[in-house]
Amino acid sequence: RAVPLRTRHHAERDRLVDERVRPAFAAYREALRTDLAARGRSPERPGLCHLPDGEEHYATLARVHTTTGRSPKELHDTGVELLAHIEREYVPAGAQAFGGTPTSGEVRERLRTDTRLRWSGAREMLAAARTAIARAELAAPRRFGRLPALPCALEGTQAPGAPLAWYMPAALDGSRPGTYHANTERATERSRVLAEATAFHEAVPGHHVQLSLAQELTGLPRLRRIAWINAYIEGWGLYAERLADEMGLYSGPLARLGMLAMDSLRAARLVVDTGLHHFGWTRDQAVAYLREHTVLSEVEIQNESDRYIEWPGQALSYMTGRLEIQRLRTRAARELGPAFDIRAFHDLVLGGGALPLDVLDQVVARWTRRG
Repeated sequence: RAVPLRTRHHAERDRLVDERVRPAFAAYREALRTDLAARGRSPERPGLCHLPDGEEHYATLARVHTTTGRSPKELHDTGVELLAHIEREYVPAGAQAFGGTPTSGEVRERLRTDTRLRWSGAREMLAAARTAIARAELAAPRRFGRLPALPCALEGTQAPGAPLAWYMPAALDGSRPGTYHANTERATERSRVLAEATAFHEAVPGHHVQLSLAQELTGLPRLRRIAWINAYIEGWGLYAERLADEMGLYSGPLARLGMLAMDSLRAARLVVDTGLHHFGWTRDQAVAYLREHTVLSEVEIQNESDRYIEWPGQALSYMTGRLEIQRLRTRAARELGPAFDIRAFHDLVLGGGALPLDVLDQVVARWTRRG
């Protein structure tokens, strides 16, 4: 009797995994252990600045990842100043959420450790995400002239080792909608505080609005519609978190603390990434800084520190993008005066697909000159 095609495919898959894939991974692991690990930078000197021409290479990477001409020192100083501002915001928000007169450090410690701020289970997590997205979709027409044709789908996904949530753009052929994935793995160990800021970042008015509108720009080449320029993409996501605050979308003081916690991480990235690769910080210095200024767990702090060491400059793009969009908005509002329309500004920023930030600056400047 003939073996079904599906069974033959599975057998071939298993053969390739056993004969090709597993040996290849074993050889790769052995090469990392024997050839690369001994030549790796030590935890005391992990930054690019300790390598020949390292400072120049890092300055180039900073320009590539931020798509601006800002120097590592400028980015570092920006992060320090921004964190000082966020520290001041923590105090009144923490007093509203918890009562009393807590310090910013006490607020962050409670956000990090209080088990009462965690989900009761996956059902509650998904219900909260659904409510936040629905609230944002209802309010969005007041800030956007154009919105995606299709709403954002929501799925709970058990994904060990994955982030809290992520957005998957729609398939270009329409076979799959744009989807917000909430990671329900070990839901009772996850904080509810970050949920709303994350939903606004990933879904509405964040990546779902941004990336869906880009796909609908049929007058652009496909590459322009799907291009991924991290400073623009993630900059808009962070901008959306603060825009949601302007729109009154956060349900209360705890949710606003989640927004501040997300801000702290992205601002700290500016300081730590440049600290490692431009100022010559040790790995322990990076870890200590993240402990002091963020609400990350210890495991997340260690992972983040390794990420910045392994991928120099990439972490600079997030907050740089947000600050640049905010700067362009402030400039446009000042130059246009009463004629400034926030809906038109958002439509402009999202109406050309992903752009380097220096190009976006030129686009906004031409718009304001036309009045």
